[in-house]
This record gives sequence, structure tokens and C-alpha cells, in this order.
Amino acid sequence: MLRRLRTALILGCIAALLVAVGYWNIRPESFMRTPVERVAEQPEIDFYATGTRTVKYQPDGQRQYVLTAERVEHILATEVSLLTSPDLLLYRGTPQPWHVSSVRGEVSPDGSEVELIDQVRVERTDAKGRTTLLTTSRMTVFPDREYAQTRQAVRIAAANGVTTATGMEAYLNDGRMLLLSNVRGQHEVR
Repeated sequence: MLRRLRTALILGCIAALLVAVGYWNIRPESFMRTPVERVAEQPEIDFYATGTRTVKYQPDGQRQYVLTAERVEHILATEVSLLTSPDLLLYRGTPQPWHVSSVRGEVSPDGSEVELIDQVRVERTDAKGRTTLLTTSRMTVFPDREYAQTRQAVRIAAANGVTTATGMEAYLNDGRMLLLSNVRGQHEVR
């Protein structure tokens, strides 16, 4: 019996020692820490510029377009340029340019494609002084081809009414727009 008591006492001391060591390593404060969130890795920007202005001319010397932006960031891995507040005047060889703007944009490596993102506005005033305003949330512009497209909802406000649609293809050189689906219009007859 004495032997059992001594074994129980030794095992009890060892258990108490293990509990104390375990408590020492597991502090209540460690349970109150907030977990560390993984932040998405940002693309590596090799250069940036502020207050930019790019002008492209046609072979006959007339302006083709003027692109300004508050900030341009060039991503090293993809060669894509990110634009903050892009503003594009697309002349098409005429004195009345298409005025295209948005909150941000992305330019392809060769400059042939400009993706406009958030609060996209396309405005044009014709030779008779009539204004047409197109708004959408996202649009792809191909400046060299004078073509733009979107699959998003589009609203076109012109002098004679308002038209809405989902998706559009715009041929800027001849002022023609194809509305793809869900076309609705409200027009005034004069």
C-alpha cells in the first residue's frame, strides 16, 4: 500500500509539473491576438509618371488623339500601364473630338487597347452643336481602329431622347453604334 501511495504521489507531482509547464507555454493573451490576414501581393511597378500627356498624330499631320492622366504606373511583369483619371480626346481627323474619360484605365503593352474602368463617359458635340453623352461602367477602346466596345449596361443621352441597352459596339470613325441587347428608348419627336 505504501508503494502504491508513493507511486501515486510521484505520478501526481509529474502531472502537476506537466500542467504547470503547459500553462506556462499557453498564455491566455495568445488567444486574444487577431489573426494576421494575408495581403494580396501587389504587382511590381518599375516606373510611374504624374500629369502625363500623350499625343498621337496621323500620317497627314493631324492629331489622332490626345491622352492625359493624373498618374501612370507601368507594371514590369505584364508591360501594362495603369492610368488614374484617364482623359482621351479622339479627333478622327475632325475638329469635333470624341471626349472619353473614366476613373481609371489600363493600356495594353503596345498601346493598341485602352480598358476604361468605372464611371466611363463618352461625349461628342457634332458640327450643329448637338451633344451626345454615353455612360457605362466599363469600356474597351481601340484608338488606332477608332472602335470601342462594352458588354456592360449603356446609357446614351442625345438631343432627341435617351436610349439604354446592354452591350454596345461603337464605330467612332463614322459615328455608328450597335446596341446589342435589352434596348429601350424614350425619344421626342420634333
